[in-house]
Amino acid sequence: MLKRIGLFLLTNILIIATISIILSVFNVQPYLTSSGIDYESLMIFCLIWGFTGSFISLALSKVMAKWMMGVKPVASTDPRYGWVQTMVENIARSAGLSKCPEVGVYQSPEINAFATGPTKNRSLVAFSSGLLDNMDRAQVEGVAAHEVAHITNGDMVTMTLLQGIINAFVMFLARAIGFAASQAVKEEQAVIVRFAVTILLDIMLSILGSMVVMYFSRKREFRADAGAAKFVGREKMISALEFLKRTQEYAQVGEAHASLATMKISSKKGWLAAFSSHPPLDTRIAALKGFS
Repeated sequence: MLKRIGLFLLTNILIIATISIILSVFNVQPYLTSSGIDYESLMIFCLIWGFTGSFISLALSKVMAKWMMGVKPVASTDPRYGWVQTMVENIARSAGLSKCPEVGVYQSPEINAFATGPTKNRSLVAFSSGLLDNMDRAQVEGVAAHEVAHITNGDMVTMTLLQGIINAFVMFLARAIGFAASQAVKEEQAVIVRFAVTILLDIMLSILGSMVVMYFSRKREFRADAGAAKFVGREKMISALEFLKRTQEYAQVGEAHASLATMKISSKKGWLAAFSSHPPLDTRIAALKGFS
């Protein structure tokens, strides 16, 4: 727990320091002036804030995954898992990666695997011990191929860019509307109104923005499934998904790791489905069965 809190604080300090340096280097002026709001300065300000945090998180994603989840190199974890390294190397070669991702294992009973890293050549594929101990090798191969597909598709960078755009849009719109609202009230109330409206819109627009991010996250899962089918055969990927379906009560991953777990089952029902990072397992299986 202390390690996670420390990493969280360290990351946020780094983000704030980096943003401050960038704003200073590019001489970005305050967007609120005596004559009103400077929309150009506001846009630059929001773009810097929106993208800097996302890219720093991406740059540190591999290191943070290791620290937060205790991922160890597969070769030094357990002699029983040595075959996983060879498996991932073969898949990476088939996928056309110039460098095999680092392969790791973390101790957990959950059925989970994820891919992370800032670039294709600095990526990590990690498996839980629960997955390796419970799935057969063909199913593990399907999971491994799915994670390698995420890397070859550049999903980590794509999702970072998307999140940066959403962050910038939310910040810009909330502050522009907040300023407009403050002009409609008495001068002594303007600051309070602008602050309240901006905070409220930051929250509301972030929720709407997360729906957009989750929509693209679900789309990337279908692409990764198709990539796995191409690399190792669709039957292995279908078998892995059917295993997850049978053991959903064990396959749930804590929300604290939602940003890392690309095999995480997060399929909600009804209107909450808009906030799911993954499509329903039945839908993914059906899509694979129709894949040719």
